[in-house]
Amino acid sequence: MDKADVFEVAISNPVSRAFFRGITKNKRLERILSREKQNYDLACYFYQPWVDLMLYATSRFFHFESDLREKGREKLVKRGAQNLFASIGEYGLTQPQKLVAPFLVVWDVTKACNLKCAHCYSNSGKASKNELTTQEAKDIIDQLVDAGVVSLAFSGGEPLVRPDIFELLEYASKSGLYTALATNGTLITKDVARKIKQTGTEYVEISLDSPNPAVHDAFRGVTGAFDRTVNGIKNCVDQGMCTVIATTVTRHNINDIDKMVDLALKLKVFRLLFFNFVPTGRGKQITGSDLTPQQRKELLEYICRKRDELMGKLDFFSTDPCFAAALVRHKKDMFVEHTAKFLGGCAAGRVYCSITAEGKVKPCVFMPIIVGDLRKQSFEDIWNNSEVMKNLRDWSKRNEKCRECKYNTICGGCRSRAYGYTGNYLGDDPLCPYSSELWPKEKDIKE
Repeated sequence: MDKADVFEVAISNPVSRAFFRGITKNKRLERILSREKQNYDLACYFYQPWVDLMLYATSRFFHFESDLREKGREKLVKRGAQNLFASIGEYGLTQPQKLVAPFLVVWDVTKACNLKCAHCYSNSGKASKNELTTQEAKDIIDQLVDAGVVSLAFSGGEPLVRPDIFELLEYASKSGLYTALATNGTLITKDVARKIKQTGTEYVEISLDSPNPAVHDAFRGVTGAFDRTVNGIKNCVDQGMCTVIATTVTRHNINDIDKMVDLALKLKVFRLLFFNFVPTGRGKQITGSDLTPQQRKELLEYICRKRDELMGKLDFFSTDPCFAAALVRHKKDMFVEHTAKFLGGCAAGRVYCSITAEGKVKPCVFMPIIVGDLRKQSFEDIWNNSEVMKNLRDWSKRNEKCRECKYNTICGGCRSRAYGYTGNYLGDDPLCPYSSELWPKEKDIKE
């Protein structure tokens, strides 16, 4: 039995679970994470090594080897540890790990948008007639805080089009949530960047799909979008915010990835995030733009290499669930592999979920399946009792090939991609880079 196995046994037994339940119901965990030893009691000294080991294991997997408390991550670490320990206390150590609340909620606060992106999952353009009011939005934020959600990302549409966005960002941040903004960046002037910073927003993710202005503008549907987006990135970096470039990789920009890395380094952003293309919303009209499994495999391996090569200069991540398998194949690291078994793979309905502009809950922004309505139900009720959510947390319910894949326990396939191509969210991932026999034939892809 290796050290990671010992660790699993040690923290999943009934006695340890009782301790986890106890430590998350008072201020002990906060004191341990803050290293306030003058306020330690005996239990704090007992828990500190377990806390440190847990943070070390997850940091290795999520590539936070640098100080987790840098770049305003104190809130992320504290709420994340609180969520994880409470989950182990409630459910024990499970594969995949069941959580008392999602680590991340992505909230499309409006469908209004100033761009016309070809791949838009929400068909955004005009605001919905029934979007949540400011007070309804604040009530939902309160529910997310009480449930134990770690991070809330405001998205859209274009969230900066919503008149009360700064008020909502500030309210979420002051409520204790690690607050993020996902935007196309075109509206972020120096003044807007300053206002975002003042709300307490810790993380700004800005979409940029190519280092080539013509390619980016064509994909985004508006001439001049590239220049305005790059200026928005610069303005956020100048404000000292954790700024991330998000790139949806398709066959149109796959050959420009090296130049994209160069641009990200030049702009001095924190991370280059590669989004998984999913055929939903307007993306259904451009399914031919998706990567082949071989292209996807090469991209994931490239990301793994670059994470090592540019550590400390530029961080890399991918939203593709197969990234967990790619990391394990690349790292061959005990802690990476063991952490991936619990937290890796498809996060939909398990580690994160999404909320629409009208207050409907979905397992993933890319999966158009409504599992609840926050105007009629509580968030905790939806998270705990939705049948779709329960199915997504049970990897034994995957279709045969995904279920029997050797990476099933650390990947499980992209559920939104499976739904987008086959109409079955529990179906096999047809574009998995590690199961070439699943490569779809034209007749097998649902229109």
